[in-house]
Amino acid sequence: MAQNIVRINRAPVLTLWGAVVAERLGFRPEEALTLGKALAGLGAQAKGRALGIYQPAKQPYGGPPKNTRLGEEFWVELCGQPLPAKNTDAGVRAVVKDKPIDPAKVQTYLQRKFGEALPAVRQAMTQLAKAFRREELEELAYGLYEQFRPKIAPGKRGWGQKGDLDLNLVRSLTKRGEHP
Repeated sequence: MAQNIVRINRAPVLTLWGAVVAERLGFRPEEALTLGKALAGLGAQAKGRALGIYQPAKQPYGGPPKNTRLGEEFWVELCGQPLPAKNTDAGVRAVVKDKPIDPAKVQTYLQRKFGEALPAVRQAMTQLAKAFRREELEELAYGLYEQFRPKIAPGKRGWGQKGDLDLNLVRSLTKRGEHP
């Protein structure tokens, strides 16, 4: 029987969910992994700034910056977040500063964080993403994540802490999205 509760922090959960959503929206698996990692990274930076762990952003958030040194060629919106990306010989890659994210490193990160639960978690998330039409998923993806993400303590006490990812909860959200 598959494990139904996975003890994990939020960053790998958002990374995987972002990758699953990106695939459902039409990106290839390697492209999707980089977008998921960028999504989680930007989310962690924003939370860290809000908690005073990181320095405030140099410019307020209001969509993609007009002039930046991130090395992007274009922006991809995923889960309501604009992510810097560029085309490479291997396909679309999200970028950090001017470097494309390596999808193999993201896959290794996910395997390390989820361990043997990774296939079951990926399957539950994939079923959830497929339960919605693409247009619906674009709109609802982050809200769905907020419903199933691991619960942690608020504020600095919760920073980096693990919580329970309940795959039965993920599966129950799938039932809400199914179409007749």
